[in-house]
Amino acid sequence: MSERLRLWLERDRRGAGYHLRDAATGERVSREDERIRVVPVAGVSFRAEAVADASFDPGARLALVPEPENEHDANAVAVWNEERTLQAGYVPREVAAELAGDEQAISIWRAGEGLRILLVPPTAWVGRPRR
Repeated sequence: MSERLRLWLERDRRGAGYHLRDAATGERVSREDERIRVVPVAGVSFRAEAVADASFDPGARLALVPEPENEHDANAVAVWNEERTLQAGYVPREVAAELAGDEQAISIWRAGEGLRILLVPPTAWVGRPRR
């Protein structure tokens, strides 16, 4: 049985987002680590006003909403704020097809109109710094 993934979000010095740190070892976690996925949200340029909302600030928990009836991609997974009142865009097509459907999503980086999210297993623990 593998140990539960535990991550701390560590603020970037410039304030644009978070880096990841393993809560068990204290070591920095690379965005290429096989236990996680860090992906850009697709389609944010069409929803710039929504993405600018504080509900997508780095550290915010997000909702992943499958769209099996999507006419362009039956594997489409929309990225919404936690309250599901604003949509930021979509998980990239090549990643969406590989998701199990129970992942947690957290905003970790925003620069300009771009937004990057952390996708982790449902059993993972992700600690956020106090605001």
